[in-house]
Amino acid sequence: MNEKSMEKYKKMVSELDSVEISEWGDITTFLKNIKGANCPDKLPESEYRSKLGRGVAFLTFDYGIDGVSIEMNKYAYCMEKILADAAGNPPLIHFIGGEFHSKAEAVLQDHWKRFVIEGVNGWSKWLDGKWFSKLYYEDMPEGSDLSSKITKEIWEESVNIANKLGRYISDNDISLLFAVNIFCNPGNLPLSIAGVIVSEMMGLHLFNSNHDFYWEGGMPASERKEGEHGPRDHFFKNINNRPFFELFQLIYPWDGAKWAQVNINTQQSEALKYKFGFQEQRVFDLSTSISDEFFSKYTKEDVKRTRLTMAHILSDGSPIISPISIKEHVANLADWMHKEYPVVCGNRAGLTLDITSEQIIYCLQPTRVISRKRIEKNLHLFAALLKHPPFREKFDADPDLTLFLHITGPVPMEHQADLEIILNAYIELCDSLPANLADRIFIALSVGTENHSSLKDVGLDRLRIENIYRLAKVILFPSETEGRGLPIIEAGACGIPIVCSRYYPEDVFAEVVGEKLEPEKQITYTLFPEGDFSEEFLDDVTHLMLSENNNLKRVAHNKRAVSARYSTAALIETFKEVLKSLN
Repeated sequence: MNEKSMEKYKKMVSELDSVEISEWGDITTFLKNIKGANCPDKLPESEYRSKLGRGVAFLTFDYGIDGVSIEMNKYAYCMEKILADAAGNPPLIHFIGGEFHSKAEAVLQDHWKRFVIEGVNGWSKWLDGKWFSKLYYEDMPEGSDLSSKITKEIWEESVNIANKLGRYISDNDISLLFAVNIFCNPGNLPLSIAGVIVSEMMGLHLFNSNHDFYWEGGMPASERKEGEHGPRDHFFKNINNRPFFELFQLIYPWDGAKWAQVNINTQQSEALKYKFGFQEQRVFDLSTSISDEFFSKYTKEDVKRTRLTMAHILSDGSPIISPISIKEHVANLADWMHKEYPVVCGNRAGLTLDITSEQIIYCLQPTRVISRKRIEKNLHLFAALLKHPPFREKFDADPDLTLFLHITGPVPMEHQADLEIILNAYIELCDSLPANLADRIFIALSVGTENHSSLKDVGLDRLRIENIYRLAKVILFPSETEGRGLPIIEAGACGIPIVCSRYYPEDVFAEVVGEKLEPEKQITYTLFPEGDFSEEFLDDVTHLMLSENNNLKRVAHNKRAVSARYSTAALIETFKEVLKSLN
């Protein structure tokens, strides 16, 4: 514990106790008044690094096997390398959030500290979605009693979180707070307010990592064309409550005294600098990095062993999978959503499936189930392929060929309806085919599970993210909008062909695949069309799925392109520049 830090914490608690809040403008005034109140002085480089090296805390809504958590693993690794002391001892790394899912153990190292603050989950998991709904889906007129009531309750929760967060930071002598998505995607307003309070009143250096901004895929109703809608339009629901929306815009993101804004693409950075007026020297682009394991060579036997491992995970401990009927799964979906265990569905009960077979056309969707991923388009693709003569003829000629769609990520409770769309698309596909063909199409949900108790007994190891990609013959990624589009990069590194959409923002997609770079640094892909599937597109996908030798040149090219652009060393250099700007 640091005495100065404890003094600042106690002073913060005392001041918060005396603040009176009755409407949104009061919160705005308070936050503006504390900006820079305890701004840390510039220190000599060695002293500055020593100060940060005592402890680094990551802060987000929750931790699991999602893409953001995986990126945070990389960020923490970089912090350990950069802030290690002269003897090579890394700083203590802390992870703070509302929940640590069991699957987070696949991402977070055992020696990293964990701290749970109740009530800081995001979206519908933030206190069961009560406040998320009131702020972003229900009317909250300016000046109304309802607006005032919500203001007071949000402030009370903000102070509660600030007290808990500040105490942990003081007790653990943390000087650098690494906030991820807290100040760009408004999943929990009190957490965002509390983060501003703690960072400013306790004089923290704050690395603000932005993956998805609320305006990406969102706009107010007054600016939308007829019939136009975006996945984040709801954040503008109460734009006409001016005091509320002024506070909303002020903290998403907050321009703190010792804050660096770190974004995952150039378009986000340009928006902050040229639209919102942030200082250029405090705004950075942060690429991702790919671990060396992604580039490792592997054999057909390695693929078979990886698939055998996944079979044990999907089947609850057996090498052979016995799928359940899709209609039975849909009938019991509400119950499954509360348990979320791995499951494989088939056209009917009584079928068996050996995913280690080379006759499996293994299609991998390495994402969570949420509407903007548009996973149902994969099943529309299956339907089109089965009507496409070059594919259908080979599928008919070989009764062992099997189409297998594996969705790897979890299904957030609030996205059950999105899963139902996918499952109903699968039912529609099966119902449109003769039974003998429908019985050879399967869909799997592993919900982020990478381990099973049976694996040790049969001499198999738990899976890691780079192993997951090796399962596939082809990666499917028909997403509508992305902050980056990590599966494109990871598929390229692992040597698996990808079929992906040109998602929004298109500039981000172009940046990821390297459209403006020299050809040797561009990632090659097959474009998922927005309209009907052309004959040319279906021919290309047929070759990807059925003709392995046709993919070798593409695979080798992509591995070289990703290696040249996404090394860990390059990521560490960016981190060093960001930390330098915070002193």
